[in-house]
Amino acid sequence: MPNTKSAERRMRNSARKQLQNHSIKSRLKTLSRSYLDAIEAGKKEDAQTAYRLAASAFDKAAKSGAIHRANADRKKSRLALRLAKLK
Repeated sequence: MPNTKSAERRMRNSARKQLQNHSIKSRLKTLSRSYLDAIEAGKKEDAQTAYRLAASAFDKAAKSGAIHRANADRKKSRLALRLAKLK
């Protein structure tokens, strides 16, 4: 248990931020999965749409600090490579 008022507040803030980050990361995984499903099915248009959504979500997650900028860039790059191979 926290000993000071400020430590108590930090604990509350950390718990709230952890929930938010978990939600963001879960959404990233869902979007990536739907993109990969479109790739597997060979649907170019669906894959392009899913890629745009996923790339945007990765950028927003990096902007908010849920994931590191380099992590977002790496994942977007790997998704883009899969799309380029499909064409």
